[in-house]
This record gives sequence, C-alpha cells and structure tokens, in this order.
Amino acid sequence: MTPGAARIRDVDGSEADFAAFVSIVNEASPEEPNSVENLRWSDATYPGAVRFLAELDGRPVGAASVGRIYMYPPEFDALWATVHVLVGARRQGIGGRLLAAISDRARAAGKTALHVPASDDRPDAVDFLLRRGFRVYERDKIVRLDLAGLAPPAIEPPIGISLTTLAERPELVTGVHTVAVETFPDIPGGDEPTVAGDLEDFRVRDVDRPSIPPGAFMVAVETGGDTVVGYASLQMVPGHSRTAWHDMTAVTRAWRGRGLAGALKRAVIGWAIENGLDTLETGNDVDNIAMRAVNARLGYRPVADRLVLRGLAAGAIMDR
Repeated sequence: MTPGAARIRDVDGSEADFAAFVSIVNEASPEEPNSVENLRWSDATYPGAVRFLAELDGRPVGAASVGRIYMYPPEFDALWATVHVLVGARRQGIGGRLLAAISDRARAAGKTALHVPASDDRPDAVDFLLRRGFRVYERDKIVRLDLAGLAPPAIEPPIGISLTTLAERPELVTGVHTVAVETFPDIPGGDEPTVAGDLEDFRVRDVDRPSIPPGAFMVAVETGGDTVVGYASLQMVPGHSRTAWHDMTAVTRAWRGRGLAGALKRAVIGWAIENGLDTLETGNDVDNIAMRAVNARLGYRPVADRLVLRGLAAGAIMDR
C-alpha cells in the first residue's frame, strides 16, 4: 500500500471497531446518529450486516455498512447501505472505494441494488450518489418539536375510543399487529409497499426493541371491547436519552378522518414531556399530506429533508 493510501477493512466486531464506526457516523451525519448498543441489537436481530472502516495513516476516517432493509421482506432486491467519510479525508477516492466494497457484498448476497440515506442539507453526499447513477427513491419531510416549556396537551380522543399503552395492556400487541398489517401497505413512499411481517418479526422490530419505551406505546381501543384501531410509538434516538423519533402512527382505514391520529400523537407528546425529553422528530413522505398536516397542527417545524437514494450495486468506482 502506498504511503497515504487508505486501507479498507472489515469491522471486526470488537468494541474498539464498533466505537470507531459509530464515531465516524455521528460526526459525518449527526442528524442520523447511531450507537454501539444499537449496532449490537441490529446484529442480534438481523444477522448478516457487514461494516467497513477506511483508515488513512492508521486513523479511521471512513465507515460503510450494508444489510437487510427491515421494512421489506428478505427477498427484496436491495440492501440498506451507508457511506460516511470525515470532512478532512474527502476527495481522495475513499467514499468510492467504500461504496465498491459494500456493492461487492450486496452482489454476493444476490442483491442488485442499494438504498442509501442522505440529508438534503448535505448536498455533497447527495451529489456523490447522483454522480454514480443513484436516483431519489424516497423524500421524507422531516419536522421537529421543541418540548421546552410545553405543557402536556389535551388528548381528546374521538367518541367511542379509549387510549391505553402497551405497558398497561401488553396483551393488546396482537391487535396492534393486526393494525400494522392493514396500514403498512398504505404508507406513501418508494415503489414497493412496506410490510409488517408476522407477529414475531413485528414484535422484535417495532415493539420489544430496547429503544422503544412501552409506556410511550399508545394504543387506541374501541370503547367497551378489545378491538385495536390505532397506535403510536416512539423510538429513542441512539446515544441520546432526551430525544426521540416518532416510530409509527397508524390508524385503521375505518377510523381515519376522525381525529384519532392527532389524539395518539398528543398522547405521545404528553408522555415525552412528562418523562423529561427535550425534542421529538418525525418524518413523512412528501406525498403523505394527511399526516404532515397533523404534524403542522401540533406545532412541528421543518428541518432538512431526508432522502433515500436507490442505485445499482455496481463495482465501478469514481475517484471523486
């Protein structure tokens, strides 16, 4: 290896390598952070992900990963991928070599495409992918709610609905899954419908995940029965104890248009305020007009859009 050339190697699974990987990700894309704990959960839940580090003169300066997309079935033709290079190490071909490395692994797994996230306020990252044949596959309008000084809002569910939580009534998880099976295919964005999967998959990914607080998992039940007709949940941002994402807000088709989604979100906001969180964030596809309107009414304000770009898992690279 010539002096000054970057070395690309697999992350070996050690704490030191995981910490280096997370440090690069969080410095290069602080809007979408990760943590060692989250990586460990991901590997235990969805084995097969591969990660790389790029080292320049012995110092980690780049990171990349490739693995299954949780919300699509295993036979989906693409894998989820990330590429990060620290500012001082860019324009040296490192990003292209990392992209080639994860493309090789994707093709070895029988996949033909990659889905890569990028933020609209990082045009260099978007341009890096566009110049390599990627196209915008999804665009989410990201919004943020600052909770400082806010009082818990009045929840006011529609007549005929009672709200509870999975912490209070864990037996409702089967009904929550039934709602997810109906509603996931309705989520706008991309060319393929998302799927909830079977109950076991759903629980692992969207219910029992350590970063999803059961006390914040709000469930809407028809009064006088156990029929679940909606739910809303939070996921704590990796490495942060006072910031969370809205993981999902779902309402069955029969109950839409009656204010239930807003009531569920207000209940989640109230939990976040009472439990000392500072910020909530959420994102919806540009075509999800209804949920974006709910967020606007609740006081969420726009930040940079989040993109997912899709491209071929190709071996060719470009230096810049």
